[in-house]
Amino acid sequence: MKALKDRILRDGRCFPGGILKVDNFINHQMDPILMKSIGVEFVRRFASTPINKVITVEASGIAPAIMVGYLLELPVVFAKKKKPSTMENMLTTSVFSFTKQRTYDVCVSRDFLCPGDKVLFIDDFLANGNAAKGILDLVQQAGAELTGMGFIIEKAFQHGGDELRAAGIHVESLAIIESLDNCEIKIR
Repeated sequence: MKALKDRILRDGRCFPGGILKVDNFINHQMDPILMKSIGVEFVRRFASTPINKVITVEASGIAPAIMVGYLLELPVVFAKKKKPSTMENMLTTSVFSFTKQRTYDVCVSRDFLCPGDKVLFIDDFLANGNAAKGILDLVQQAGAELTGMGFIIEKAFQHGGDELRAAGIHVESLAIIESLDNCEIKIR
């Protein structure tokens, strides 16, 4: 996706420790035109995949997931990072955040993630694959089926994508970062 790659090279900022900051157009301030193009590309890449729900983790995955859900006319479920006192029939799992360097619990209601659902996971980043593994755990707990995972940006040097693909998961990443060595962004 050329527009996304160009934007990463132009506006992305690199920080030590393998961190790529894209908060000015993806995950703090959002570019809705770019986000629509991202949604269209995910729909194209998963066109032959059976899906009846889109799932993500709050908060940065919500915008691309909503775009995909809107275009496919499907509901979007997001795993919450704080357990609401009003949530019933809760499924929970723990996820380690590479960026925040902490573990947090995520939860969804069994009312919205059900046996037989065919679920597409959409998120902003794929690094070590921890959020993806957490979603996979929730999907399995629910008796649903994960039919694919789409990421705006994959950091190939952190190998989460390699693990997911080796597990037989259909993974699509719109921009793959080869390295951030010396804060130089190398993208494929």
